[in-house]
Amino acid sequence: MSETRSVPADPADPRMVLTTLPDAASAERLARELVEARLAACVQLAPGLVSIYRWQGAVERADEVLLVAKTTAARVRAVEALIARLHPYEVPEFVVLEPRQVGAAYAAWLAAQTAVEPSA
Repeated sequence: MSETRSVPADPADPRMVLTTLPDAASAERLARELVEARLAACVQLAPGLVSIYRWQGAVERADEVLLVAKTTAARVRAVEALIARLHPYEVPEFVVLEPRQVGAAYAAWLAAQTAVEPSA
């Protein structure tokens, strides 16, 4: 049997962070904060989501807005911290997806937009 090894992520590797918010206003506020802080290059908002979930022993239904933030591996922890600080939910969704393939030009743009020290 072959041995498997984890390969450390390159800090510039693209990541997609998912979270849901209760309304468009709070979703736009969080999206703007993420982009202005250079924690995400782009944030997409998908309104019209209906979530069915279990909360405190009951099955609930809520209208929500899905937020998809495009960031890098290096910025994921800072994105998580900002979401934890600004999110209105007691337990905000925080899911990080690692794309299998990303266009080179898009990946370079994403890395440049989320760089701590932006290049000219």
